Amino acid sequence: MHEHAFAARASSLIAGRDVARTRTLFFCTDCGNETPRWAGQCPACGQWNTLVEQPAAATGRMADRSDGVRTSAVVRLGDVPDAATTRHPTGIGELDFVLGGGLVPGSLVLVGGEPGIGKSTLLLQAAARLEADGVSTLYVSGEESARQVRLRADRLTPPAGDVSFLAATDLDVVLDAAATAAPAVIFIDSVQTMHAPAIEGSAGNLTQVRECAARLQRLAKERDVTVVLVGHLTKDGSVAGPRTLEHVVDTVLYFEGAPGADHRVLRATKNRFGSADEIGVFHMTAGGLLPAADASAVFLAGRSEAGSGAAVAAAIEGTRPLLVEVQALCTRTAWGAPQRVANGFDRQRLALLLAVIEKRAGVPFGQLDVFLNVAGGARLAEPAADLAVVAALLSSALDRPVPSTAVFAGEIGLGGEVRPVRQIERRLGEAARLGFETAWVPAAVQVNGLRVQPVRALETLTAQLFA
Repeated sequence: MHEHAFAARASSLIAGRDVARTRTLFFCTDCGNETPRWAGQCPACGQWNTLVEQPAAATGRMADRSDGVRTSAVVRLGDVPDAATTRHPTGIGELDFVLGGGLVPGSLVLVGGEPGIGKSTLLLQAAARLEADGVSTLYVSGEESARQVRLRADRLTPPAGDVSFLAATDLDVVLDAAATAAPAVIFIDSVQTMHAPAIEGSAGNLTQVRECAARLQRLAKERDVTVVLVGHLTKDGSVAGPRTLEHVVDTVLYFEGAPGADHRVLRATKNRFGSADEIGVFHMTAGGLLPAADASAVFLAGRSEAGSGAAVAAAIEGTRPLLVEVQALCTRTAWGAPQRVANGFDRQRLALLLAVIEKRAGVPFGQLDVFLNVAGGARLAEPAADLAVVAALLSSALDRPVPSTAVFAGEIGLGGEVRPVRQIERRLGEAARLGFETAWVPAAVQVNGLRVQPVRALETLTAQLFA
């Protein structure tokens, strides 16, 4: 009796397991967590509307293929060759600067950007320069044929005719070609077009992207090969696919550009082998992307020296001092609730600064629409830009222009105080180099060719700048 009951129970468990393997799981696109049923909020990371349906059977196969990394010999860290001496410089100054000196062997690099921004052009240029320096490369495209890529390669400077090329979307074919050619650097354009035949689903879905990235990571680590992945962006500006893709790779670069502008910005948001938040500036030309000789001059180009509502911020991007123009427009609202629009600056930070100005400087914004723009498509995320933003807002609201030779750097506190910022000497040194004459900063410093105006509180700035 008990034996029959046990057999029936075992049969039901096996049947239930088979059913479980064919049912549907839901994956969070933000953190990669999986759950057996859909919910509006991810139970792991708390994000809303991020659960996407995927077959559970595909997940099981993926886990079977991704378990375990090949065991390596145990070594002392002091005996490992210095990574700085084994990098592969691409020969493109701005790209090497953002990477921290070049491509590191055994690393996985993700380059994201909008369609047509220039990702493929930049990487094909890098491949051509690496080949010219004797570093073997393999450029894999799942989006274009060899004839199409040849059209781009011929117009680049230098031409990319020596780059080895493979048009494929099958990941197994790519891995076999990599094993045969044994390149030092592999470019995959793009990871969303790669397809692992052993995994169910079409190319670009969550399971496929995660599996392809995991296998390419193993290729990079086990064979000491640099793998550079191109990633498409979603509507919210993040790389398409699971958010775990950005955690798997060693470096994440975003290629950005303002609509209608001929310059591009390469921004590092993660870098295990260099400084994060570095930016590189390029000019888009008929012969490809050229590094900008003066990044600050790019963002200050076309600046008007007359009129209200503009101020120049002395910012720091990573380790690079950068001057950018902040523009503000304050007009009487035609609606019940005034608008608060910010481009290149945090909207909540803008609302905070408006409240501080009203409270501490007595300038009302309750009946004004406020529009703030960082010129040239730049983004200001550090608090040191507060003083320039406040100066631009006050200039527009009072209709009093800010001197065109003035530069600003300082953080605004809730009490209206102006707080110190890091690397003030480097910021002001960049301003002096570009011909600015006056700097409004929290503390007095000595910089040749620049008159420093210390400002301790918001009331002081308003009284002295717009007296």
